[in-house]
Amino acid sequence: MRLNRTIYQTLLIVSFLALNALIIFGISAVWSYLNSGADRSKMLHLPEKLTASYLPKVQWNLEYSEGRPIEEQTLNEIERDYLKSWQVKSIALETNNRYGLSDYFTDSARVKLYDLIELNQSQNITIKTTSIKHNPKLEFYSADGKLAVLTDYNVEHYQETYLQDRLLHSQNSTNTYQVLLLLEDGFWRVRHMVQMDAGKKRNIANTIQNLDESLLSKVKGVNYYPKDHPWDMFGSNFKDSIIYKDFKKIKDLGLNSIRIFVPYESFGKAEVDSVKLGQLSTTLDIAQKFNLKVIVTLFDFYGDYGIQDWTLTHRHAEQIVEALKNHEALLGWDLKNEPDLDFESRGKSNVLAWLRNTLEEIKEWDSEHPITIGWSNAKAAQNLSEEVDYVSFHYYLDPDNFTEAYSLLKTAVPDKPIVLQEYGYSSYSGFWNAYMGSERKQSSYFKKIQEGIESQGIPSIFWTLYDFDLVPNSVVGRLPWRKSKQKYFGLLDKNGNPKEVVKVIVDK
Repeated sequence: MRLNRTIYQTLLIVSFLALNALIIFGISAVWSYLNSGADRSKMLHLPEKLTASYLPKVQWNLEYSEGRPIEEQTLNEIERDYLKSWQVKSIALETNNRYGLSDYFTDSARVKLYDLIELNQSQNITIKTTSIKHNPKLEFYSADGKLAVLTDYNVEHYQETYLQDRLLHSQNSTNTYQVLLLLEDGFWRVRHMVQMDAGKKRNIANTIQNLDESLLSKVKGVNYYPKDHPWDMFGSNFKDSIIYKDFKKIKDLGLNSIRIFVPYESFGKAEVDSVKLGQLSTTLDIAQKFNLKVIVTLFDFYGDYGIQDWTLTHRHAEQIVEALKNHEALLGWDLKNEPDLDFESRGKSNVLAWLRNTLEEIKEWDSEHPITIGWSNAKAAQNLSEEVDYVSFHYYLDPDNFTEAYSLLKTAVPDKPIVLQEYGYSSYSGFWNAYMGSERKQSSYFKKIQEGIESQGIPSIFWTLYDFDLVPNSVVGRLPWRKSKQKYFGLLDKNGNPKEVVKVIVDK
């Protein structure tokens, strides 16, 4: 009995202490919350970065505006809220949901938007749209700082209209808008937005006017990754000393060009990693020392293509193109590696629309260097052949059919240079291919392809310099028979020693 009484007393004391501890903790949490105050940035509606899913190009014109001079902070706030009005409107039209419109449009301006959303809902219509470029000119800023008028010239935007899930219509358009904004509750809300006469659509040539076809016709190169870090060349793995040695080997093999890859996500997406961008520039510096020309493949491992993502990808490409476009080693741009492999999962029309639009953007930033798209096969390379400066295709099929595949492509695209951007054969011999591969078969494959290359005068870039120890799952998946094969496409083995196929390349 005495033992039980002691246990009960102990439990009561422990429970009392625990209850008091919880009460004290609760009081302190409430006290802390009450003393923290509201988020000042939200109370004052201070400037914040525009969401990373919408980053159109904006170029202000502040000359000859009427009213009081505008402060830089106020201008930033107007730009932020004005662009967000475009963003929330596009989201509302895509989802047929009013969410967010009240923050960036006044009561009267919202009426028309609500009516449009209700009409689209009743008709099962959705609209996907994005603006790409804005050129606002401040016309008037009121003395009390609560009203601003601007004219947004030549706004470039793209729109797709769907009936349920079926695409009805798509279009690029360029229009000018006059906009009146009111400052309400810390938000610059759109009061009026009136479309004026359409501006002139930008005129971007389909081809580079001074394309050096003689230089392009001499391309004999290799798709390059360093031996120890394939598909992960930049960042902490970057070693300029290794690249220097590899480029010397490439030059000694009698090659004159390399193709390298810029992964979209690991390079920082819309905010390009400055360190990796510097490493990319260093790679071109080293190539220049050996008189090697470089084709830079952008957007490696990118696979979204959604309209709401377009301006994000534009900012990514713009930073890279602007940084490298004056480099002597740069031969040209490859917009995307094998985008046709995404046709089924992402929709062919979505992929082609993104390619076409991004290609136009790059041509605007760099009008001197040719741009291409690296299609996975000769038939797919007919896509957008009018838009690119030269056509690129990959070939890993039966070498006896290579000349026919090339001839069919040449017939379909008679007026553009054509480059064989990837070709190769794996020397893997193991369990997963019944020990059927060999260096001899690899050499024989290259010899047959080289005969077609020589007879047709085709510029070519083979895959790849080295065999690799590791192949990431993101490249070919987890299946061992695919990964094992991918490890043995090199001219040099894992130790850097020449394989039989080197004789074919050097002899040619």
